[in-house]
Amino acid sequence: MTMYKGMRFVVSPVDSEHRGFYEHARQHRLMVQKCSDCGLLRGAPGAGCPFCTSLKWTWQQVSGKGTIYSYQIVTQAIQPAFRDWVPYAIVLVDLDEQRRVPWRNAEEGEYISVRMVANLVKPNDPTKPEDQENVAIGKRVEVCFIDLDDKLALPQFRLSNEPPEHTPWRAPV
Repeated sequence: MTMYKGMRFVVSPVDSEHRGFYEHARQHRLMVQKCSDCGLLRGAPGAGCPFCTSLKWTWQQVSGKGTIYSYQIVTQAIQPAFRDWVPYAIVLVDLDEQRRVPWRNAEEGEYISVRMVANLVKPNDPTKPEDQENVAIGKRVEVCFIDLDDKLALPQFRLSNEPPEHTPWRAPV
């Protein structure tokens, strides 16, 4: 049985989308699904393409580098296992691959990107959350992995040394 912070981490043996994602993560490779019909990438694993509804896809390795698109500071742990992390950041990361790809009504500013949600952790210790004052929209991040057992790992993000694309913004505290 796989555990994370004292909680059972269950991925069904018949769930090829999620199982494959976490098994690739155990190899310290961040993989996303690529639609075999429209060619677009998607951050959240699933059976069908959210863009063209095709059920055909393959795994595509991505760099794991990106920019914080948005974030939330958790101030009350709903899950007791995260009580010692409070306050901590959950980030929505715009991955470098497939950023601002024109889609449907591109002339009206409709674009898509590959985005992933994860915890933001300390660069030197992925088992500890990043300090909330270091979190800002626009900061650059890179993937890191927490090995859960010999088959599964959990991707997380940490701040990178890359300069931001624009002046980072954070919500007033």
